Amino acid sequence: MKSIRISVFITFFSITLVFSQTSERKFVSINNKQIAYKTFGLYERKANEPILIFESGLGSGGGGYGSLFPFIQKSFAGIVYDRNGIGESEIDTSIKTDEDVIKRLHDLLGALKISPPYLLVGHSIGGPFIRLYSSMYPNEVCGLFFIDPTDFMLTKEEDNKVKMNTSSSTGYRELFAINLKNIINDTLTSDGFRNEATRELNENSPEFFKKYKSLQPLKDIPITVMISYNKHIEHYETEMNENLKLGINLIPWWKELDELRIKHYAEMIKNNSNSRLILLPRYSHGIHQQDPRIVAEALIDTYKNCLTSLKNK
Repeated sequence: MKSIRISVFITFFSITLVFSQTSERKFVSINNKQIAYKTFGLYERKANEPILIFESGLGSGGGGYGSLFPFIQKSFAGIVYDRNGIGESEIDTSIKTDEDVIKRLHDLLGALKISPPYLLVGHSIGGPFIRLYSSMYPNEVCGLFFIDPTDFMLTKEEDNKVKMNTSSSTGYRELFAINLKNIINDTLTSDGFRNEATRELNENSPEFFKKYKSLQPLKDIPITVMISYNKHIEHYETEMNENLKLGINLIPWWKELDELRIKHYAEMIKNNSNSRLILLPRYSHGIHQQDPRIVAEALIDTYKNCLTSLKNK
């Protein structure tokens, strides 16, 4: 069952493979809990230059971005970290909401004396997280970079229409909760990952991404959104669909959900200068692992746009 669970998650929010990092990982205590992190380029960073802040997918530590580092470490400064309970960071049960996750990241940056401006990078469910950060601390953020982000903007009406149009019995919002429950009930799941999945289930029950419906409007900052679509339907997705009797017609179901996700993120950035939506057909959910060079090039361009935007203010 575990391999099946991972397969369906891989499309909109992920369990990312962790790549080894050659640089030494460090630790800092916040709320008496150790947080693991890694930085690069801090000593070369000049005043008021952007720094990249990497936010990972569900259950994934910062090591999931390791494939990008050979292409970007000489270009700018950055920090990756493991959320509490993930990777090498200790569980902190006081973190109960996504807002708490963002506050903890904010506290981490403050403890390490890493000052803004921040160019936030989010993969999968890390995408909603960086959007939330830009709402809570708008004056600290100079840019956003989304890597195949979860569609936190999917409405109940849209989800029901996808089910009706594709003659499917289960919607994406329902599948989101089903997968979280599977993680929580899986005896092989680590305590930290179970804690994160429990938090997300509580956050999205009974309403999907309910706290994201009142976000502060985006400032006019450079934004890049990379979306993979028209992915292969894997055998284990089909197997889970059959075993759990989900009644999903997978090919048309994902096609409609992809189209909605593209529409939502295009609408989100429509008023932002120096911004773009990059569509990658037949790519995997882990774009930055499948093709780190293409992601790095887009990230470097976004960084340059942030620099230009800051100079023009």
